[in-house]
Amino acid sequence: MRHSMDDSILKMVGRTGPLFIQDMERNEESLAAIVRESRFLVIGGAGTIGSAICRELFARDPKVLHVVDISENNMVELVRDIRSSKGYGKGEFATFAIDCGSDIFRSFMAGQEKRIGGYDFVFNTSALKHVRSEKDPFTLMRMIDTNIFNTDSTMEMAEKAGAKKYFCVSTDKAANPVNMMGASKRIMEMYLNRRSETMPVSTARFANVAFSDGSLLYGFNRRIEKGQPIAAPCDVRRYFVTPKEAGELCMLSCLTGDNRDIYFPKLDENLNLVTFSSIAEKYLENLGYEAVQCDSEQEARDRVAELKAEHKYPVYFFESDTTGEKDFEEFYTDNEILDMDRFESIGIIKNEIDYDTEKLDSFRARIDAMREKGSWERGELIELFNEMIPNFDHKETGKFLDGRM
Repeated sequence: MRHSMDDSILKMVGRTGPLFIQDMERNEESLAAIVRESRFLVIGGAGTIGSAICRELFARDPKVLHVVDISENNMVELVRDIRSSKGYGKGEFATFAIDCGSDIFRSFMAGQEKRIGGYDFVFNTSALKHVRSEKDPFTLMRMIDTNIFNTDSTMEMAEKAGAKKYFCVSTDKAANPVNMMGASKRIMEMYLNRRSETMPVSTARFANVAFSDGSLLYGFNRRIEKGQPIAAPCDVRRYFVTPKEAGELCMLSCLTGDNRDIYFPKLDENLNLVTFSSIAEKYLENLGYEAVQCDSEQEARDRVAELKAEHKYPVYFFESDTTGEKDFEEFYTDNEILDMDRFESIGIIKNEIDYDTEKLDSFRARIDAMREKGSWERGELIELFNEMIPNFDHKETGKFLDGRM
């Protein structure tokens, strides 16, 4: 059964129905059988995508479902949500507030190998996902740590503990990246490709997850709660999936994907690309408000109380001019081999082994040297990314999202 929130999201993004119903129905028997007999670890499992995966797995009664996340509060909500919606299963369900890049996590993995025999499947959904995170060299370095090196090290641990498969979330922004977040995920895919020689791995590239933590649409909810105006770009068009669709895509990739497969949703550009401003208008309409466009941020801030009294709401729509915003979304590049026949609503990028050991080792060594020195510049990191991805077209405008309402 689909949550009513997912149904309202579909209306806001201009879709008439969920994406993966046929593919889920056709594979349900085999998915349920695998889940019932398996032990799962979901890293970053309290975020929007991770918790959606947890709900999909829990509904099929796994032997073990362990969740690791640094957000203790989100983890509490995940447990409350699962207990309040699904109840209890026969297997072991437990959460652990641990940083997957820490020595504590290494000890945790070793301990679980001894206690339960390790995990059959490891999902990694932890990431720094925001384009706004590339504005300073320190957050950029943490992005490299989280998106690239933690992924590489957790896959190494999963392999040593005997896992059958490792899954990691990628992003549509890894295809021809224009920002450091997308480029970090593209480099992550290179490291995964190297690891795939000794352990099976699959990933997924998908669109914006509507109302995911920290997203612009998530921000709409917070603005309404706080009696603040809504702001959105009017020229940025994006694909959207619901949280449940994100969980289904990730589970299908992990449990049915071949080694090095990248799953992505088949979306029709004419039907599914929507602007943030149009979603804002539909969002407000869904709440019983008429959107009133303002000429400035200040006007929008000033008119909240006045317009709310008339069942209207102030919005400020603007043209995007910030660093790293991609003009359009794409899930694959021209030189990638595709399988568009296996699934009704999912395409698959079929990757061969293709990595440059010298380049990967040099990247790690140079990052280590910067950190050993204790200082680095943003430009140094951008230059290093340019060397790793020769066609990397970093879109630098000198303006960042923190300068927007």
